[in-house]
Amino acid sequence: MADDSPASHRRDPIKSSVGNVAAQRRRQNAVTVGKERRESLVRAKRLCRVGPSADGDVPVEGNDMITDEEEFLLEAQTSSAVEDLKSTVAYQGKGAMQKRVNALRELRRLLSKSEFPPIEAALKAGAIPLLVQCLSFGSQDEQLLEAAWCLTNIAAGKPEETKALLPALPLLIAHLGEKSSLPVAEQCAWALGNVAGEGEELRNVLLSQGALPPLARMMLPNKGSTVRTAAWALSNLIKGPDPKAATELIRVDGVLDAILRHLRKSDEELATEVAWVVVYLSALSNFATGVLVKTDVLHLLVERLATSNSLQLLIPVLRSLGNLVAGDSHTTSTILVPGLEITDGVIKVLVKCLKSEHRVLKKEASWVLSNIAAGSVEHKQLIYSSEAVPLLLHLLSTAPFDIRKEVAYVLGNLCVAPTGGDGKPNLIQEHLVSLVQRGCLSGFIDLVRSADVEAARLGLQFMELVLRGMPSGEGPKLVEREDGIDAMERYQFHENEDLRNMANGLVDKYFGEDYGVDE
Repeated sequence: MADDSPASHRRDPIKSSVGNVAAQRRRQNAVTVGKERRESLVRAKRLCRVGPSADGDVPVEGNDMITDEEEFLLEAQTSSAVEDLKSTVAYQGKGAMQKRVNALRELRRLLSKSEFPPIEAALKAGAIPLLVQCLSFGSQDEQLLEAAWCLTNIAAGKPEETKALLPALPLLIAHLGEKSSLPVAEQCAWALGNVAGEGEELRNVLLSQGALPPLARMMLPNKGSTVRTAAWALSNLIKGPDPKAATELIRVDGVLDAILRHLRKSDEELATEVAWVVVYLSALSNFATGVLVKTDVLHLLVERLATSNSLQLLIPVLRSLGNLVAGDSHTTSTILVPGLEITDGVIKVLVKCLKSEHRVLKKEASWVLSNIAAGSVEHKQLIYSSEAVPLLLHLLSTAPFDIRKEVAYVLGNLCVAPTGGDGKPNLIQEHLVSLVQRGCLSGFIDLVRSADVEAARLGLQFMELVLRGMPSGEGPKLVEREDGIDAMERYQFHENEDLRNMANGLVDKYFGEDYGVDE
């Protein structure tokens, strides 16, 4: 396999200068998606307030804000708890095991009490070496679980606090194996998920220490809570930017079948975590994308989009669908064949997302449509004749800027066929005339006026289509009527050479000295 990163080419949109962006944006989306996860209430790092065994002895307050006095008291109690743990670890007399468990439980309670646990106090008091000692094999499950729980919440802290877990990583990984009970393995997976969520450096440490295979195997059974935690930890572990981990994961025996099974049958909470795994697999690894598109994963994603109203599930499912469609031209040309049920299903669920009140779904759906619209003429006609176009036209004039930019890619791609030999795209005049008559030109000219270089280029490219392609030479009049000349003249001395040349070239060609003479 020569290159396992996303392909550097994918679609031939309005003009070749903005081709090659689908896969690039797919990777950018993958490595910045943490922000969207927070917006959708799925955090990259998670505090454990109630354990995997639903241990409910930690009171979770309705209000996590604490006063300075309470914070000071909590830190003092934590330092004292670590000292107590130190004593019990050294004690070898009667009831030593239960004393250790009690001391661990007290420390865990203090680390679970607030949304902002006293991690710094625990670290300063020397908690990590003691917790590592309590993770040793041969210890009782209760002790292992409490120690792993403490480490989980420490790993949910600031970057330097998470890095403090480095000495504990080998034992946390070792307890993922079959020799440990499920609750212990799951709590260790949770701790490792927090470590992986910190960043690329710690992800690479975990991968080098062999964390991926045992986490992958935890996805294989139908144990809901365990699979959910393992999937979440894996989505943190493979999120890149290096594609090797994603490729390694899809190659683990049974993982592909487990992903499909959980997407097909599992509750929405578990399906959400598995869908995030698919997001990173399809965003980062060409090999994984090629494996996935040969299964019925597209059907499963479409079915979830059609039947669910959970935003937390819809975001990763829609992102996965978009990644697969943007992955390679094979998917669009041979799987999304116009007239097939799956293709109609994809368009229907994308229309559903365009109608959603959630901006992230509108933006994602527009991105998926832009990649389908960059396919064959038949794919362009499929979208053009669907319910999507009126929705897109409305969004182009009313939606927030980031959505309008994605919508512009769709509408622009509907108007061009694959690029001709001169580098200019061939026009689909019927689509262009119809969309302009329905008022889309002003939306593109608004993009030209924006400070966003990519959006401005997109707007200029569409103006070039209008100036060149509208019948009876009416393009210049339409552009002038929408104040397009003024929008282009802003680039007369612009610092971006590409935009400056595009705008000045269009003004010179279509609005030179002879413009309007006949009238």
